[in-house]
Formats: sequence, C-alpha cells, structure tokens
Amino acid sequence: MRRSASVLLALGLAGSLAGCAGEAEGPGEVRAQAGSQDVAARATQFCLGGDPQRYEITPPIVEVSPDTTISLTVPESVAERGWQVQVFDDQLQEVIGEVDVPEGTETFAEINSSDVVPPAFYLVVVEDKGGDCGEWTGAWPVGFLRAGG
Repeated sequence: MRRSASVLLALGLAGSLAGCAGEAEGPGEVRAQAGSQDVAARATQFCLGGDPQRYEITPPIVEVSPDTTISLTVPESVAERGWQVQVFDDQLQEVIGEVDVPEGTETFAEINSSDVVPPAFYLVVVEDKGGDCGEWTGAWPVGFLRAGG
C-alpha cells in the first residue's frame, strides 16, 4: 500500500473525499466479502445528475480473522470509471494507505485482513475523479475489526 498525502472522508463525521460519477440511477452498493460474511455498503457521497450528494449512513462493520481475504465488488458503472481502495484508521480520520485497482475491475480480492497494521480499520471504495461533478466522487466505507487485535 502507498501512503496518500491529502484525503478526508465525507461521512458527516469527517471531512470530504472528492470526485464524481454522474449516474442518474444512484450510487448503488458496494459488496464486501470476508470469510463467510457478505455485507452491502451504501455510499456516503456520490454525483447524481451532475449534483454532488451526501448521504448520512452508518458503514457496516465486519469482524474478520487474521489472514482473511477481503473481496470488494463495485457496481458496473464504478468499474467502468475506475476506482481505488483507501485504507483509513478506525475513526475514518487518517489515511493509512491506498490500493490501486486495475481499470475495468468489478471485483477486487487482493486485500488481506493482515495487510493493515491496526486491528480496526476502514476500507473506503473511492470512484475515480472526472465526471459531471469534477472533483466530487462516490465513496463507500466498510469497517473491519480483526480478531486478536
């Protein structure tokens, strides 16, 4: 993972991420799978019809064992635009790193629960910038709590 210089998260609790999608049907959900758990995450922000939108949601929290593969699946429209995974601390305040996802990928399963040093962390799917909202992008956070931490 590489360190991100300046990113904040728009959860209403924290700052804001930037970019846009512009999909008229809404942000859709991101699916997170780890072991036998399978959860859907809703967006905290999204570009809808050229207008930046913020949503008040509570991100899902997934309890994981050490050395568990985490799989993230995005809507097709997000895969087409491109996306990355930003790794945050347990308070969604500090960016720990980011993982680039190959262009056009709908499901990314190359993150392991033991890749992140703190036992509690968030993975935030962030859509690439450059749509109808300019710097405003879609963002979907999912929390993880690793056993034994």
